[in-house]
Amino acid sequence: MDKENTIDRRTFMSASSAAALSMMVVPAHVLGGAKHVAPSDKVNIGYIGTGTQGLRVLMEFLRHEDVHIAAVCDVNRDSQDYVEWSPNEIRDKIRMFINEPAWGESNTGCRAGRMVGKEVVETFYKNVQGVADYKGCNAYEDFRDMLEKEKGLDAVVILTPEHLHATIAIAAMRKGLHVITHKPISNVISEVRLATKTAAETGVATHMFCSASMQTTPLLCEWIWAGAIGQVREVHNWTTRPFWPQGMYEYPQDTPPVPDGLNWDLWLGPAEYRPYHRAYTHATFRGWYDFGTGPLGDMGHYSFYQIWKILKLGAPVTVEASASVYWAIEGSAWVKKVNKVSLPQAATVHWEFPERGDMAPVTLHWYDGGIRPPVIKELESDKRAMPEEGLLFVGDKGKILAGFSGNSPRIIPEKAMKAFTRPPQTLPRPKDEIDQWVQACRGGEPAGARFEVAREFNETLCLGTIALRAGKKLLWDTEKMQITNDDDAQKLVYRKYRPGWELEV
Repeated sequence: MDKENTIDRRTFMSASSAAALSMMVVPAHVLGGAKHVAPSDKVNIGYIGTGTQGLRVLMEFLRHEDVHIAAVCDVNRDSQDYVEWSPNEIRDKIRMFINEPAWGESNTGCRAGRMVGKEVVETFYKNVQGVADYKGCNAYEDFRDMLEKEKGLDAVVILTPEHLHATIAIAAMRKGLHVITHKPISNVISEVRLATKTAAETGVATHMFCSASMQTTPLLCEWIWAGAIGQVREVHNWTTRPFWPQGMYEYPQDTPPVPDGLNWDLWLGPAEYRPYHRAYTHATFRGWYDFGTGPLGDMGHYSFYQIWKILKLGAPVTVEASASVYWAIEGSAWVKKVNKVSLPQAATVHWEFPERGDMAPVTLHWYDGGIRPPVIKELESDKRAMPEEGLLFVGDKGKILAGFSGNSPRIIPEKAMKAFTRPPQTLPRPKDEIDQWVQACRGGEPAGARFEVAREFNETLCLGTIALRAGKKLLWDTEKMQITNDDDAQKLVYRKYRPGWELEV
């Protein structure tokens, strides 16, 4: 056992173990059942994480009449140093949303933070919806303070960097609150497993955003289950990400001052301490193993949810990966820079899955950083270009090519698609993801990507990041939560916690 890790790994997920968060939680034996929201009431929400993606999703929640944002929380008060998709993207979206064309006129950069979130919420409820008795939105620096002081909450939304998702979710669930989080549940496997177990213990409604409302997923299920391309033996999935820096082989060496208004200790949360540097924060956190999962976590959840549904996948039995490398000239010699701290600039990952009922074993191949599979011969015969991003199912009798997450699917070549007799629609089409979760908060049908469902593909993606670090083919025993052929890789199944942030059994 790694002495720096407080979790007993041999008993971590035994059937009798009871999970608990060491800070601000009550023991499992005093927990009550989940409290469902009456259909006539709004779901009262504490919203955690108001960076750029947080603000985008915040506006989506405010549009839903069935929810009410009671409080916002972010470790950053208010700054204009965020990264956005295009110049003034966030400002212009907020302007349109709150119907104030001059909002943010004096901004010198991309502005976000908890005070911006509070401003958006209050302006929307007061001016846009005209809520006469609106009492305002509270803003918190520390999610633990929000969970303690906001007594009327029913649920929380989590849009923080990845390394904080499970810590916050577990704390909220232990207080009986429903949880919806941006992907992933966590960037380490043990926390994914613990959060899923906590959801089951508490009975709260959970969901992980992962494009679980795509209408083409049940369509692909109907096609493939009807034998459109025979037994699927291979799946190929490729993305152009990362769009952020990766491939760093060492941590930043300079130590700039912490910006005014940012609580760096809270931003780090459970991760090991290191001095503040802007290279860790905002969109760039995804590139560091400590804080993110790279393109796998950023994009893979959007496609893997669909793949798991279509092929009825469980846990893989093996994983292996290869990654780009970097050499530098030092003095008069070439020196290979070994990267142990960040995701590579480009990578491929391969997982093997066993038979599932009447479905054949399948190998799943992932490509990122601009790497793609070889040009598909059926596309050549159709005189079509290889897409920059895509999802390909390879069966005994044919192939289905789709957009990255399964959108716009077609059998290739074109003549095969024209000859295909589509089976009747037999599966329901999913609702909007927020609607799914709100329904579950009210005691209705569980959300499609509830933690119980998302766990296995979230863990599979985390195994991919471990394989990138291990540099060898790994064998995975999901029941024991153990990499059985590499002790060093097994250590990466867990996080090394800072004192006071431990998640303990």
